[in-house]
Amino acid sequence: MKKIKKIKIKINGKFSTINENLSLSTFLKKLKIPLKKVAIELNQEIIDKNNLKIIKLKKKDKIEIVHFIGGG
Repeated sequence: MKKIKKIKIKINGKFSTINENLSLSTFLKKLKIPLKKVAIELNQEIIDKNNLKIIKLKKKDKIEIVHFIGGG
């Protein structure tokens, strides 16, 4: 049986340990992030939400999730 390797990433300034080869889409679903109300930045680059399933998280990745807030 193959052992699942763990990696460390940083999300909104806090370290998190996840399974290696986890897609960004799966990770965000686990966090229950409402994709319609956020912008996702990976390693200082805004991510197109159409690419979330194909992006695999790697060791030392930095994710920033910015929530949109309405008002006026």
